[in-house]
This record gives sequence, C-alpha cells and structure tokens, in this order.
Amino acid sequence: MKRLLIIGIGAGDPDHLTFQGAKAIAAADVFLLVDKGEAKDDLTRLRRDLIAAHGREPYRIVEARDPERDRTAPAYTAAVENWRSRRADIYESFVTDELADGQTGALLVWGDPGVYDSTLAALDEIDAEFEYDVIPGISSVSALTARHRVTLTRVGRPVHLTTGRRLAADGPTGDDVLVMLDAACSFAGTADDFHIYWGAYLGTPDEILISGPVTEVADRIRAVRAEARARKGWIMDTYLLRRTNCRPGPLRSPNGSLRDLS
Repeated sequence: MKRLLIIGIGAGDPDHLTFQGAKAIAAADVFLLVDKGEAKDDLTRLRRDLIAAHGREPYRIVEARDPERDRTAPAYTAAVENWRSRRADIYESFVTDELADGQTGALLVWGDPGVYDSTLAALDEIDAEFEYDVIPGISSVSALTARHRVTLTRVGRPVHLTTGRRLAADGPTGDDVLVMLDAACSFAGTADDFHIYWGAYLGTPDEILISGPVTEVADRIRAVRAEARARKGWIMDTYLLRRTNCRPGPLRSPNGSLRDLS
C-alpha cells in the first residue's frame, strides 16, 4: 500500500519542527513540494532545508506549481472549493505517478495540518488507493500566543477561531476571538474595549509583533502590514482580539450547580 505523511512543520522557525516531524521526514521516500511562485520562495526554501537536515538518502523531491485561486470571484466559497479540487488533482498525480507500491510520500505543511489548512480536505477528494498519517505541528496560533506571552483562553470563557471575512460580516462573536488572515484589517471596526495581539510572519526572521488597545494600534498595524506585504509580495498574519472589561461567566460545578468565577 502507498502511504502519505502529512507533516506539520511549524509556523516558520526551523526549531518548530517536532521530534515526531523529524522522524516522519526521515521515513519518507519522496517529497512533494508545491511551489507558490517566486514571491513566496522562502516558504519552499524552509521545506528544502528541513528535508536536507532530516531526510534520509536516497529520497526524491517532486515539484508542482500551486494552482492560482480566483480572488476576484464574488462567490468566495466556490472559488476556494475550485482551488482545493485542483490541489487535489496534484496530490492524486503525486500518489499515482510518483509513489511505487510500498513507498512513503510526504507533504510538508506550514503550521499544523489540523488548523486552518486545506490539505486534509483535498486528500478526501483523491481517487487513489493509499493510506496516510497526520503529524501535528506548531500552529501560528501557538506561535502567536507564545510570542505575546498570553494564553489563548481565559478561565471560564470560550475562544472563537474565525477568519477576517467572518469578522467583517459578523463582528466579534465573543470576548476572545482568534482571527486568521485578515486582508481587510477588519479588527479596526471593533469596539473600543478590545485589545489586540497581532503577529505576521511568525517564527521567521521577518516576524512582526504589535499589541495594544485596538483604538490605539489599528492604524499602525494597517500601515506596517501594507508596507510588509508590498516589500515581500505576500503576508500571513494572525491575531487575538480580547475584550478587556468583561467579567467571567458562571460555570457549572461537578454537582450541577452554578458558580460564579468573578
């Protein structure tokens, strides 16, 4: 049986790779690198460096160009699904044409494959016989909270993980909101009692961190983000919005009664 390893490699720092991830790289016979173009060459370079450091010869590297996603289409979900299906075609060709029976292929996935990534959904569309395992990595969420030295959750309070598009449409849906990729800087429209912990290029030499009350740092984040994107040609950012004047809600104790944590 052909086998795939979906390996989370962390948010950008080579030291984010776990021991399990390093062992998985050493176990692979063939690696698929999906090239996102010259502007994002540093994303491919990190993958090559990790393979060189932890791969076990002899291995092969197969390259494919990432299909372009239509970012102008009004139907966002349909555009993403179309792009993901074309990605699935690349994965299917890799399994069918590049892996012999009994061989192990590997995909090195930025961050954690189980957090805000389309790889696993694309694999579900493959019409080929294979088995696969997922190796978790350090996500941008973990990197963000670590670098800002804050916890993702607070006692007795949920956290909502969402996107910039949903934040723009719905506003903050809780007192703690983790937002992935917000090209429109939708945080600027939140209430004046929110604090923001923002980070871009987390774990890389280009890392940028800004935090503070949204009303005080929103313009700065927008300016820094625009300059960084123009300079590099791309940006990946994440942030945590946290309401500062909320009181902890009641929790149920083991006997079923309510207790207030305030």
